[in-house]
Amino acid sequence: MRVTFHRLPDHQWADVLIQRDDGVVYRMHAGPVTAHAPHDLVHFTVEDALGMPDGIWGSIAGGVVFRSMTHVSGRRPPHAAERSAELIRANRDRLQRAELIGGFVERAAAVPDADLDRLAAQQGADPLAGADKAAVRRAVDALRAAQRTWAALEIGAELTLTWPQHRRLVPLERKVKRRQSTLRRAS
Repeated sequence: MRVTFHRLPDHQWADVLIQRDDGVVYRMHAGPVTAHAPHDLVHFTVEDALGMPDGIWGSIAGGVVFRSMTHVSGRRPPHAAERSAELIRANRDRLQRAELIGGFVERAAAVPDADLDRLAAQQGADPLAGADKAAVRRAVDALRAAQRTWAALEIGAELTLTWPQHRRLVPLERKVKRRQSTLRRAS
Protein backbone atom coordinates (compact mmCIF):
# COMPACT_ATOMS: atom_id res chain seq x y z
CA MET A 1 0.00 0.00 0.00
CA ARG A 2 1.35 3.43 -0.93
CA VAL A 3 0.72 6.31 1.46
CA THR A 4 1.47 9.89 0.42
CA PHE A 5 1.73 12.74 2.91
CA HIS A 6 1.56 16.24 1.41
CA ARG A 7 3.61 19.06 2.97
CA LEU A 8 1.38 22.11 2.73
CA PRO A 9 1.95 25.54 4.27
CA ASP A 10 1.51 25.51 8.04
CA HIS A 11 -2.04 25.53 9.41
CA GLN A 12 -3.69 24.36 6.18
CA TRP A 13 -5.80 21.23 6.42
CA ALA A 14 -4.03 18.27 4.90
CA ASP A 15 -5.00 14.97 3.37
CA VAL A 16 -3.15 11.69 3.12
CA LEU A 17 -3.53 9.79 -0.13
CA ILE A 18 -3.84 6.03 0.40
CA GLN A 19 -3.46 3.63 -2.54
CA ARG A 20 -4.31 0.17 -1.26
CA ASP A 21 -2.93 -2.95 -2.90
CA ASP A 22 -6.41 -3.86 -4.18
CA GLY A 23 -6.39 -0.72 -6.36
CA VAL A 24 -8.79 1.30 -4.23
CA VAL A 25 -7.67 4.86 -3.48
CA TYR A 26 -8.79 6.88 -0.46
CA ARG A 27 -8.09 10.37 0.80
CA MET A 28 -7.84 10.61 4.57
CA HIS A 29 -8.37 13.97 6.26
CA ALA A 30 -5.37 14.52 8.47
CA GLY A 31 -5.85 17.83 10.25
CA PRO A 32 -3.77 21.00 10.09
CA VAL A 33 -0.19 20.82 8.87
CA THR A 34 2.79 22.10 10.85
CA ALA A 35 6.53 21.48 10.83
CA HIS A 36 5.87 18.69 13.36
CA ALA A 37 5.28 15.22 11.91
CA PRO A 38 1.56 14.68 11.27
CA HIS A 39 -0.30 12.34 13.62
CA ASP A 40 -0.85 9.79 10.84
CA LEU A 41 2.85 9.82 9.91
CA VAL A 42 3.70 9.19 13.57
CA HIS A 43 1.43 6.14 13.56
CA PHE A 44 2.77 4.91 10.23
CA THR A 45 6.36 5.16 11.44
CA VAL A 46 5.80 3.63 14.87
CA GLU A 47 3.57 0.78 13.65
CA ASP A 48 6.02 0.02 10.85
CA ALA A 49 9.02 0.03 13.19
CA LEU A 50 7.22 -2.30 15.60
CA GLY A 51 5.92 -4.58 12.81
CA MET A 52 2.29 -4.10 13.85
CA PRO A 53 -0.27 -5.69 11.49
CA ASP A 54 -3.18 -4.74 13.76
CA GLY A 55 -2.64 -1.00 14.20
CA ILE A 56 -4.14 1.85 12.21
CA TRP A 57 -2.18 1.26 9.00
CA GLY A 58 -2.37 -2.54 9.03
CA SER A 59 -6.12 -2.17 9.51
CA ILE A 60 -6.43 0.17 6.53
CA ALA A 61 -4.35 -2.23 4.43
CA GLY A 62 -6.69 -5.03 5.52
CA GLY A 63 -9.84 -3.20 4.43
CA VAL A 64 -10.81 -0.84 7.24
CA VAL A 65 -12.20 2.49 6.07
CA PHE A 66 -12.31 5.06 8.86
CA ARG A 67 -14.83 7.94 8.87
CA SER A 68 -12.00 10.36 8.05
CA MET A 69 -11.45 8.56 4.72
CA THR A 70 -13.13 9.42 1.42
CA HIS A 71 -13.22 7.09 -1.59
CA VAL A 72 -11.32 8.59 -4.54
CA SER A 73 -11.11 5.83 -7.14
CA GLY A 74 -10.96 2.11 -7.75
CA ARG A 75 -13.62 -0.55 -7.39
CA ARG A 76 -14.36 -1.31 -3.77
CA PRO A 77 -14.84 -4.99 -2.93
CA PRO A 78 -18.40 -6.22 -2.40
CA HIS A 79 -19.70 -5.51 1.12
CA ALA A 80 -16.63 -3.35 1.87
CA ALA A 81 -18.50 -1.08 4.31
CA GLU A 82 -19.88 -4.02 6.30
CA ARG A 83 -16.51 -5.74 6.33
CA SER A 84 -14.81 -2.54 7.50
CA ALA A 85 -17.33 -2.06 10.32
CA GLU A 86 -16.86 -5.66 11.43
CA LEU A 87 -13.05 -5.33 11.40
CA ILE A 88 -13.28 -2.19 13.53
CA ARG A 89 -15.65 -3.88 16.02
CA ALA A 90 -13.53 -7.03 16.25
CA ASN A 91 -10.26 -5.11 16.65
CA ARG A 92 -11.32 -2.07 18.67
CA ASP A 93 -8.95 -2.96 21.53
CA ARG A 94 -5.97 -3.32 19.18
CA LEU A 95 -6.77 -0.02 17.46
CA GLN A 96 -6.96 1.73 20.83
CA ARG A 97 -3.69 0.10 21.84
CA ALA A 98 -2.10 1.38 18.61
CA GLU A 99 -3.21 4.92 19.55
CA LEU A 100 -1.61 4.53 22.98
CA ILE A 101 1.61 3.11 21.55
CA GLY A 102 1.88 5.89 18.98
CA GLY A 103 1.39 8.51 21.67
CA PHE A 104 3.88 6.87 24.01
CA VAL A 105 6.59 6.60 21.33
CA GLU A 106 5.93 10.20 20.26
CA ARG A 107 6.46 11.36 23.87
CA ALA A 108 9.54 9.13 24.16
CA ALA A 109 11.03 10.63 20.98
CA ALA A 110 10.77 14.07 22.58
CA VAL A 111 12.93 13.18 25.60
CA PRO A 112 16.62 12.24 25.80
CA ASP A 113 17.36 8.51 25.57
CA ALA A 114 18.49 8.49 29.20
CA ASP A 115 14.95 9.45 30.25
CA LEU A 116 13.19 6.70 28.29
CA ASP A 117 13.04 4.23 31.19
CA ARG A 118 11.74 6.95 33.53
CA LEU A 119 9.06 7.89 31.01
CA ALA A 120 8.00 4.24 30.70
CA ALA A 121 7.77 3.95 34.49
CA GLN A 122 5.61 7.10 34.66
CA GLN A 123 3.33 5.73 31.97
CA GLY A 124 1.55 3.44 34.44
CA ALA A 125 -0.35 0.88 32.35
CA ASP A 126 2.32 0.19 29.76
CA PRO A 127 0.90 0.09 26.21
CA LEU A 128 4.14 -1.61 25.19
CA ALA A 129 3.88 -4.43 27.72
CA GLY A 130 5.68 -7.39 26.27
CA ALA A 131 7.71 -5.33 23.80
CA ASP A 132 11.44 -5.46 24.34
CA LYS A 133 13.35 -2.25 25.03
CA ALA A 134 15.31 -2.64 21.80
CA ALA A 135 12.07 -2.58 19.79
CA VAL A 136 10.92 0.55 21.61
CA ARG A 137 14.26 2.24 20.96
CA ARG A 138 14.04 1.30 17.26
CA ALA A 139 10.57 2.84 17.10
CA VAL A 140 11.82 6.00 18.84
CA ASP A 141 14.79 6.25 16.46
CA ALA A 142 12.56 5.65 13.43
CA LEU A 143 10.15 8.35 14.59
CA ARG A 144 12.95 10.84 15.20
CA ALA A 145 14.22 10.17 11.66
CA ALA A 146 10.72 10.61 10.22
CA GLN A 147 10.31 13.86 12.15
CA ARG A 148 13.59 15.18 10.70
CA THR A 149 12.54 14.13 7.20
CA TRP A 150 9.17 15.85 7.57
CA ALA A 151 10.69 19.04 8.98
CA ALA A 152 13.10 19.18 6.02
CA LEU A 153 10.36 18.85 3.38
CA GLU A 154 9.75 21.94 1.33
CA ILE A 155 6.23 23.32 1.08
CA GLY A 156 4.50 21.51 -1.79
CA ALA A 157 6.65 18.38 -1.47
CA GLU A 158 5.32 14.89 -0.85
CA LEU A 159 6.53 12.03 1.30
CA THR A 160 5.44 8.66 -0.12
CA LEU A 161 5.88 5.54 1.99
CA THR A 162 5.03 1.90 1.38
CA TRP A 163 3.19 -0.31 3.84
CA PRO A 164 4.15 -3.96 3.29
CA GLN A 165 1.33 -6.18 2.01
CA HIS A 166 2.19 -9.00 4.43
CA ARG A 167 1.60 -6.65 7.38
CA ARG A 168 -2.13 -6.14 7.09
CA LEU A 169 -4.95 -7.02 9.40
CA VAL A 170 -6.45 -10.37 8.41
CA PRO A 171 -10.02 -10.96 9.58
CA LEU A 172 -10.35 -13.76 12.10
CA GLU A 173 -12.81 -15.70 9.91
CA ARG A 174 -10.23 -15.82 7.09
CA LYS A 175 -7.64 -17.25 9.46
CA VAL A 176 -10.13 -19.91 10.57
CA LYS A 177 -11.16 -20.74 6.97
CA ARG A 178 -7.51 -21.00 5.93
CA ARG A 179 -6.79 -23.43 8.79
CA GLN A 180 -9.89 -25.50 7.95
CA SER A 181 -8.94 -25.76 4.26
CA THR A 182 -5.38 -26.72 5.26
CA LEU A 183 -6.74 -29.43 7.56
CA ARG A 184 -9.02 -30.78 4.82
CA ARG A 185 -6.12 -30.99 2.35
CA ALA A 186 -3.96 -32.75 4.94
CA SER A 187 -6.56 -35.48 5.58
